[in-house]
Amino acid sequence: MEISNTEAWRRGWEWAATRIVIGDGAAWIWNLAGQHFPGAIQIVDLYHARQHLWELADWMVPMKDLLDHGRAELLVEWLREIAAAHAGTQPGLAEEIGRQADYFETNTPRMRYPEFREQGLFVGSGVIEAGCKAIVYVRLKQSGMFWTVRGANAIIALRCCRFNQRFEDFWAETRAA
Repeated sequence: MEISNTEAWRRGWEWAATRIVIGDGAAWIWNLAGQHFPGAIQIVDLYHARQHLWELADWMVPMKDLLDHGRAELLVEWLREIAAAHAGTQPGLAEEIGRQADYFETNTPRMRYPEFREQGLFVGSGVIEAGCKAIVYVRLKQSGMFWTVRGANAIIALRCCRFNQRFEDFWAETRAA
């Protein structure tokens, strides 16, 4: 995250009128966001959140509408009721529904999708993930390639510098170090 933090500042983070961190809902992402980007609006990627509902496919359609309309509190309430109804007959299913309810409850403040959309904010990380795929995955996952962590990190650093028009800066900093 230190590289991302530096890159954010290089790109004008301090002058941004609206600061946003989009993540999949994992606690470690929000911990890093709080540490490196305090005060930023935190948004759970809508499509990752929907994946949690797909794991409960039977009830997904009406609950997807709740999620899309920023009604995560009601979604959590419904999931808890469904889990309780299945606790005696299908304890495994009830446990999974409870886990998903915990996920939505933890991330409720980050799932105000209508509010975020009204502000013109992205509610999905697809553009970011596509960029990662184009820069990192396409290069590292070619046929017959095997990487050490050090080698992969070096290639990723070079590709990021190239795509950010910082290739010459990278070499100047490397020589200076």
